[in-house]
Amino acid sequence: MVAALASPPPSIIDPALLQFGSWRMRLSDRATPGGGAIPSASIATPRFGLVVAALDGESAPPADYVNEILLAPEHREAFFALVDHHGLVVCKGVGGDDALHRGVRGRSSRGRLSQGEYFHHDGCSGPIKPRVVEIRCPYQEVARHTFTAIAPFPDVVVAMLLELPEILRTGELAALHAEIVEREARTGIDWDLVQGTINRAVRRALPAEPQRAYLRQVDVRIGAYREPWEMGESRFIANRNAGRTMQHRRAYLELHSGKRPNGHLLKRWPAELELTEDACEL
Repeated sequence: MVAALASPPPSIIDPALLQFGSWRMRLSDRATPGGGAIPSASIATPRFGLVVAALDGESAPPADYVNEILLAPEHREAFFALVDHHGLVVCKGVGGDDALHRGVRGRSSRGRLSQGEYFHHDGCSGPIKPRVVEIRCPYQEVARHTFTAIAPFPDVVVAMLLELPEILRTGELAALHAEIVEREARTGIDWDLVQGTINRAVRRALPAEPQRAYLRQVDVRIGAYREPWEMGESRFIANRNAGRTMQHRRAYLELHSGKRPNGHLLKRWPAELELTEDACEL
């Protein structure tokens, strides 16, 4: 990975930032060695992302603790700042009302990838990208078996270049690949444009399953968050900010054969509820 683009080292978070009024975030095993209650001293967090197992307080938190506590007017900006800083905040065991969410569009076929299978920011077809996107797996009868990969931008584009098959490294992509390998990438690169060029090259040259295999290799190189979905789980992704912006994609970890029942996801833009959602897929 290019030194100038590498994500910051694991950050240290003050436990006070995990306090929302009388409620305290209890992080999962992934976020704190050994799990359990948050220690009183500052704690180290992974490369990106916090996983919240529950909220602790003097009494049991409401089932819909995301809306009733974290997104309450007095706490919402502090919560969004936490998402901005860590790139991803996963909230487990969320109940309550999904009325503000919309169904996630996008279906994949065995012969062609959907647009949502490529890494993207939400709001991709509109002039304004939302600050945060929340993707939720609601309680439902059928489990969600398709994964969602989440990775930092523009680091993920560097990973896409490094994993790009040699036969596709031509023209500007070849030159940029060489610069990255030599750790001499120029400044001022339009990484959105580079990503679009890579996606088009891969889409034209590779059949569907080799494309999916390529994207899985990118996931591994970049260290994407790619955990199985649990019902009642919300993932808050930093989608547009001056800090740790992320991208996400619909990810198949095995051959996509179709005809398998699959749970659905819901989505909303909680920081800009007045925006009309554009046709991004997942």
